[in-house]
Amino acid sequence: MVNLVYNEMIKITGKRRLFVVALIIAILISLFTYAQYQQAAENLKRFGDVDWRTALEQRIAGWEARLANGGGRGDEGELALRIAQQQYYLDQDVNPSEPGAPTFVRGFVENGISLLLPLMMMIVAADLVSSEHSSGTIKVLLTRSVKRWRILLSKYLALLLSVSIIITLFGLLSAIISGLVFGFQGWNAPVLTGFTVKGGELDTSAVRIIPQWQFILMEMGLAWYVSVVVATITFMLSVLVRTTAAVMGIMLACLIAGTILRSMVGSWETAKYLFMVNLELIDYLQDAEPPIAGMSLGFSLLVLFFWGIGALIVSFVSFTRRDVY
Repeated sequence: MVNLVYNEMIKITGKRRLFVVALIIAILISLFTYAQYQQAAENLKRFGDVDWRTALEQRIAGWEARLANGGGRGDEGELALRIAQQQYYLDQDVNPSEPGAPTFVRGFVENGISLLLPLMMMIVAADLVSSEHSSGTIKVLLTRSVKRWRILLSKYLALLLSVSIIITLFGLLSAIISGLVFGFQGWNAPVLTGFTVKGGELDTSAVRIIPQWQFILMEMGLAWYVSVVVATITFMLSVLVRTTAAVMGIMLACLIAGTILRSMVGSWETAKYLFMVNLELIDYLQDAEPPIAGMSLGFSLLVLFFWGIGALIVSFVSFTRRDVY
């Protein structure tokens, strides 16, 4: 099995997929770092060196003014919860946007977990099996004296290893590149997590303070979990569909649909069982209200787990029983 996995990793690296993914991530991080630096410079030019408490108080005052003027546009409840949450940060004397590389990494992972990272996984997983069909090597592969399930398992293990490498690169590159611009301070800055909603009110009874490095590790763990599930579903499509372009088209449609559905499914409770609606696991760590009533971190983890297991079962059953021609 070790030799089979090694051969699959040679195929993946030979196609330079990991290099391409690392290059895309590095370019995007550089662009976002530059944009954030320019924004910070513009804010400093316009408002001067404003204390974080003053800036947060001004933000809360702006939200309260929107509520008072009826400018919530239907999101009054969310605004009220956000005000209560940010006020809790003030009361606890915790800066939710401590400047530095850790804060950039935190935000980048939060914004990338539902679309950017899944797209990177799709690049690697889309052609693991479908390319064998399109190139005609599937017949040669299956004529070897190795059971079909072992061949597919080696491909899947190589995929898991690739996912882990990508997540590691994602974290390291974002920390290094942003740290060169913003500095590396703030790893031990306090972060509040555990906000919940009960009866439409913000519940802070379960809130706890953890260092920022620990919070980032939690985020990276959830990002890895999401990436594995998305990669597994893409892997299943690569087994079922013979062309890589079709696999990428299907997954891209699903991911884009997920970003749209999250803002529209408030009254469609069944949508909470779709995998693409459950990708933003990091929101549960500090945001209070789930997109659909009844959703929670445990619920989303379980939904994604069953989607991943189901995709694996379909992949192995189809690959071991399917005729090749």
